[in-house]
Amino acid sequence: MSEIVNVGLIGCGFMGRTHSNAYRKVCNFFDLERRPVLKAVCDFEEKSRPFAERWGYESIETDWRRLLERNDIDLIDICLPNNLHAEVAMAAAEAGKMIICEKPLAMNSRQGQKMVDAVEKAGVANFVSFNYRRIPAVTLAKNLIDEGRLGRIFHSRHLFLQDWTISKDLPQGGDTLWRLDAEVAGSGVTGDLLAHNIDTAMWLNGPIEKVTAMTETFIKERRHNVTGKIEKIGIDDASLFLARFANGSLASFEATRYARGHKSLFTFEINGEHASLFWDLHDLHRLRYFDHGDESKVRGWRSIHVSDSDQPYMDKWWVPGLQIGYEHSFVHQAADFLEGLATGTPASPTFRDALETQKVCDAVLESAKSGQWVDV
Repeated sequence: MSEIVNVGLIGCGFMGRTHSNAYRKVCNFFDLERRPVLKAVCDFEEKSRPFAERWGYESIETDWRRLLERNDIDLIDICLPNNLHAEVAMAAAEAGKMIICEKPLAMNSRQGQKMVDAVEKAGVANFVSFNYRRIPAVTLAKNLIDEGRLGRIFHSRHLFLQDWTISKDLPQGGDTLWRLDAEVAGSGVTGDLLAHNIDTAMWLNGPIEKVTAMTETFIKERRHNVTGKIEKIGIDDASLFLARFANGSLASFEATRYARGHKSLFTFEINGEHASLFWDLHDLHRLRYFDHGDESKVRGWRSIHVSDSDQPYMDKWWVPGLQIGYEHSFVHQAADFLEGLATGTPASPTFRDALETQKVCDAVLESAKSGQWVDV
């Protein structure tokens, strides 16, 4: 008989949907000793009530503090704008709740450190939702690197390109466009997009030691949805940086919301002494792989269709040849988090793990301002 974990979700937006879907599906496909129950969802009443009815939450709250006071809530899942992560997470830790928090961890690493201190002092399970780690092809890339198949790593390249903010008529702020408001988001594409690149890169290739960066805000002012006034833009629309990893390898990173024609182009390529890897979110079930050890007459890039039962997570799904999608990465992270509760081995990234990504983001922004290399 599985032990129940009562979930209290805060935030009914896009991420609230992905997490809710994961909780609903995870025990249908994974044999777990912990079973999530959708106990309560918290947001404005006009949002939380229909959300609860659609996703099957038993109750609603309109004040997250009330949710933390409830004895029937075990896990607080924070799907809120970035400026609210710290306050809610630290209060949840003090209340003795387990915590899952959407990325990035915090507005900056100083705030993130306080969150780490709070969860570690309270001794509560904690996790940050960097979901791309758990796309099977990305996890397979990690396995191949850890097995030593690439040998010494020399280079990596990381992109995250979008195009949804190009129009100068797009406003900033409010419920749907808070990512363009620096007071709420903390940063622009550095914290929103590059944080994913950085987390994945360090998970695959180890710590980043130093960076040099440049950023640009292409549209300097936008109307604010809350005030109705034309206000300055404080976020970065594009962010590019070079990095040196602790293992001596070099990397380039680029993220922008001004790459016309790209809705969500997230890619990485890693070049090693013996082999190379390439992955593209648009073709997320495939991992491209080059092995120099192949016989020369058949040597070349191969496309591995990640759908077989001996590949990461795929034994839980369909028959070989049938692929899965973006939403399944959240199912996988829910499964790993719940498994970690049962085994006592925390799923990664924890708050402390995610703090390392936050430190790199801070170093990128600092370097862009100073024009200098910055140690992480």
